Amino acid sequence: MGTRRKSRELALQMLFQSDMGKQTSEQVERTFWAERKDLDEGVRSFAQDLFRVATERVEEIDKLIERHAEHWRMERMAAVDRNILRAGVAEFLGFPKTPRPVIINEALEIARRFSSPESVQFINGVLDSVARDLEGAARAK
Repeated sequence: MGTRRKSRELALQMLFQSDMGKQTSEQVERTFWAERKDLDEGVRSFAQDLFRVATERVEEIDKLIERHAEHWRMERMAAVDRNILRAGVAEFLGFPKTPRPVIINEALEIARRFSSPESVQFINGVLDSVARDLEGAARAK
């Protein structure tokens, strides 16, 4: 597994811990990294950056997801799916130089590992729609 994929999986785990444990980002960071002291610094750094973008911009990210997940509210989505989507949209917003198809593909691979087959299609549809929306907004500027 590549270092970026590992970072994305760690960011997902941090988002999941924050979401399900109703913990602040500081609480998550303190406990999460205390158990993972032997990680490569590059892996840790990118995971931390993704988590930071996702938590700092969570309201904006959740609005984008809900707008593109027709008939789905965030609280009704499976927790893993919700946080895979948050991580993907956070990467769209925080790391615009990463090609959007790469971000989507990575999210789908993570979904295949941590979620259900039906979720993979759902995540693909939502992220693809958000990506097209963001591209259109960037062109309009």
